Amino acid sequence: MTAIVIERDEHNILHLILDKPDSTTNLMDTAFADDFAATVKQLQEEDYNGIIIRSAKPTFFAGGDLKQLSQTQPEDADALFNMLSSIKASMRWLETQGKPVVACINGAALGGGWEMALCCHYRIAVNQPTTQLGLPEVTLGLLPGAGGTVRSVRLLGLEVALPLLTEGKLFKVEKALQLGLLHATVEEQADLVPAAVQWIQQQKEARQPWDQKGYRLPGGTPSQPKLAQKLPIVPAILKEKTRGALPAPEAILSTMVEGAQVDFDTACRIESRYFVQLACGQIAKNLINTFWFQLNEIKAGVGRPQNVPTQKIVKVGILGAGMMGAGIAYSAASAGVSVVLKDRSQELAEKGKDYSRKLLAKRLAKGRSTDVKNETILNRIQTTDNTQDLADCDLVIEAVFEDRELKAKVTRETEAVLTADAIIASNTSTLPITGLATASERQENFIGLHFFSPVDKMPLVEIICGERTSEATLAKAYDFVLQIRKTPIIVKDARGFYTSRVFGTFTNEGMAMLEEGIHPASIENAAWLAGFPVGPLAVSDEVSLTLLEKVRNQTRLDLGQDKVADIATDRVVTTMKNADRHGRAHGKGFYDYPQEPEQRKALSPDLAELFELESNVSNVHDLKDRLLYIMALETARSVEEGVLKNARDANIGSIFGLGYPAWTGGTLQFINQVGLKQFVTRSQALAEQLGERFSPPQLLIDMAANEQTF
Repeated sequence: MTAIVIERDEHNILHLILDKPDSTTNLMDTAFADDFAATVKQLQEEDYNGIIIRSAKPTFFAGGDLKQLSQTQPEDADALFNMLSSIKASMRWLETQGKPVVACINGAALGGGWEMALCCHYRIAVNQPTTQLGLPEVTLGLLPGAGGTVRSVRLLGLEVALPLLTEGKLFKVEKALQLGLLHATVEEQADLVPAAVQWIQQQKEARQPWDQKGYRLPGGTPSQPKLAQKLPIVPAILKEKTRGALPAPEAILSTMVEGAQVDFDTACRIESRYFVQLACGQIAKNLINTFWFQLNEIKAGVGRPQNVPTQKIVKVGILGAGMMGAGIAYSAASAGVSVVLKDRSQELAEKGKDYSRKLLAKRLAKGRSTDVKNETILNRIQTTDNTQDLADCDLVIEAVFEDRELKAKVTRETEAVLTADAIIASNTSTLPITGLATASERQENFIGLHFFSPVDKMPLVEIICGERTSEATLAKAYDFVLQIRKTPIIVKDARGFYTSRVFGTFTNEGMAMLEEGIHPASIENAAWLAGFPVGPLAVSDEVSLTLLEKVRNQTRLDLGQDKVADIATDRVVTTMKNADRHGRAHGKGFYDYPQEPEQRKALSPDLAELFELESNVSNVHDLKDRLLYIMALETARSVEEGVLKNARDANIGSIFGLGYPAWTGGTLQFINQVGLKQFVTRSQALAEQLGERFSPPQLLIDMAANEQTF
């Protein structure tokens, strides 16, 4: 069996039909490379008027075989380079053999699939929402390695191609037409081949732009003065985005600039070398493992009860129209779900709806929406102060303040008007669900749905089952999270669940460093260089020190004073409170927040006096390790205690919910990357230096001894 079937039509046009055996998608792997080479060899003996490349699958071409790439080791480098060389040689023959070649694109053409299309002289796509095009390899730690980098630069020029390649931007049909990457579209898939045949019949010969006499690179070559002035600043811009932790964007830039200065074939060899280097590296393996395999498992519902049919939520009620409730309402309405947004007064509920109005107005101003679409979304949000309006909701999400008595009160009031099969979810970030569920008479219908702020931007939702939560309720909640285009993880009911307890170690460690006399700029820069989007002091300001103190006090009330150690956090928070520095919402915290919008926040000079700062206490490597290790250790403890059931939820949750650096692949993948033995050794060294909080749990010690990984 072959991945490419050859057919000849009545117009003497050869159709290369992509149809990988025993697969739902077409993939670029070693078998495809061999089949492609054999196909080209056969074509060289044929007489034909043109070639059409099309797919027998629901989509055109899915891209490279990520399973094969994730297993590539340095000793496999030569084999991978040779595979790429074979594929590129076949593509190069297609575009230089003289007869017109057309790509008929149905559905997605991503990565290697889009590279296959780019080697064709003419590209036609079906104009439908599922048609998605682009080169997203950088998001998985790779670069387009089958000629995609080289051809994109030669088609678009360095400046236009740069964001498409270094950011992995995907685009729809309209954008592809604007860029000149597509030549034509059809409305129905049945029209693809007739359109391709018509174009071929109008051509005597076909050549790519870069193979034509007099071709000039759009926008100029790197040696030309106009571009030469701009290029030197591009590496600095990339470094600011990657922190030096993600090698793929820099490798892409190098491939682009170096390739633009040499002939096509040499540029392709440069591309292959950089691709192989990335594929053999650890960062690509981290990203592929987490952002492809584990994320797709979550989207496929691997973690939800399999014996419960999937279902859709028609109407959701939201209790509390504050920032969280308003954000949930926007996300649900944007996904087509009807919303009842309730607060103590109609005025407060309308104020919550204003949040959606503002977000939609911004989308309209940026050309990402229309008046009709915005109005449709807003019409889905009903505001009310009347509990009775929640009666026909399938799901009600409680998003009131972190006060157990208040949550119990609204739960009882709401449950009294709901149908027997409706479920209630609490958006609490710390309070155990089993305890909150005692306010309900149907505890099997009670669950936790912990959203993250701001809801419209944060993709994660933590699902927490109480002791009596039923599988049907879990399945319904899981389906709802996917329905509103969020990413669910499932965790065991425990104080702080997973994300909040791990987040606490990040902020606490930053405060511990500050109390030690380490300069706050060193703390924040270490976090930035490690790949965290925000430093521990800045994020503490965002959350507010007042809230951190309230959570801590509630923990003491629940667990007892002797169960909560008097650590650096208490002393730092007390010092900041006494200095009237409570966080961003109050205008000042660790940072000063100027009222003028054009001015940026800055670390407060008052911290030097408040904490007796020293100038050179610890090197940046140690500071980075402290932040990375403390969160990974707490994740391992969560696994040991059964709060987390799998590495998938741990890794996705840490990146999507906590801002753990993406290059690591997540907290548990970071441990894998370091190596269990090395991680345990380093943790023990940190524990000797800094305290018991860095001591590795027995689970890690045992796994290291047995040479296991997560």
